[in-house]
Amino acid sequence: MSWKVYLAVGVGSGAGSVLRYAISLATMTAFGGYFPWGTLLVNVLGSGLIGWLAATISRFPHTQLARWQPLLIAGFCGGFTTFSLFSLETIHLIQHGYPTFALLYVLVSLPLWLMAVWLGERIALSRPPSQ
Repeated sequence: MSWKVYLAVGVGSGAGSVLRYAISLATMTAFGGYFPWGTLLVNVLGSGLIGWLAATISRFPHTQLARWQPLLIAGFCGGFTTFSLFSLETIHLIQHGYPTFALLYVLVSLPLWLMAVWLGERIALSRPPSQ
């Protein structure tokens, strides 16, 4: 794979991450911090965008948009959301005739993610801060 592809993914990811952060700050300012409105918003928007991009690019693989796939899908959508690729992968499993695997993917992923965050937090809190 060309270094340009990796660069495109990195640039897209950076842009998506910056926009996600800006939206999170804006929603916290507008609605308060009691509920993660920004994360909810970017995950819904990003999941819709990645679905549209993947379908459009697969229908029209020789367009300019298809050439921007690494920047837009892996880069921007991946950096913008915390959920878009997971959503796309789940839908692809269903569309390719693997609904049981899709359900298993969903049912296993969320508990594992939550356990990993909890475990990481426990490990960090069990160690004294380094000087």
